[in-house]
Amino acid sequence: MEHAISIRDVAETDYDQWRSLWGQYNAFYGREGPTALSDAIIKSTWRRFFDPNEQVFCLVAEQAGNLVGLAHYIFHRNTITIENTCYLQDLFSDSKMRGLGIGRQLVTEFYERARLAGTRGVYWHTHASNQTAMKLYDRMAENTEFVVYRSSLSKRR
Repeated sequence: MEHAISIRDVAETDYDQWRSLWGQYNAFYGREGPTALSDAIIKSTWRRFFDPNEQVFCLVAEQAGNLVGLAHYIFHRNTITIENTCYLQDLFSDSKMRGLGIGRQLVTEFYERARLAGTRGVYWHTHASNQTAMKLYDRMAENTEFVVYRSSLSKRR
């Protein structure tokens, strides 16, 4: 019989498993080898989850003591509501575990955390090529069809 999947806050003892999932997520988006995130960024991200002065959080999906998914989210102010809003920055489930509802469970818990914090809304984006994720997202949220623009300030002169 398969073990149930539970969603919980990340714990400091989860580092090695979290880092493995985080590495898989980043590789999925092409951040590996020469474009991989630096150790400094990875360690800084990890520390933020446990810093009470930060608004960066991590949920993990666990099955039988193994982490099988993660969600990183950030509360922040905005200019169109008084209440904070919440951004789901990263969502990932182990590729061997896809189709078991891990993503849905993580998003559902993310919604609950945002609701309990008094936010008016949540949002996220994904790459247009991520059709598998978009099938889930289209059932759980509205596609606003906004386009994201980005520029690295370190490359601008």
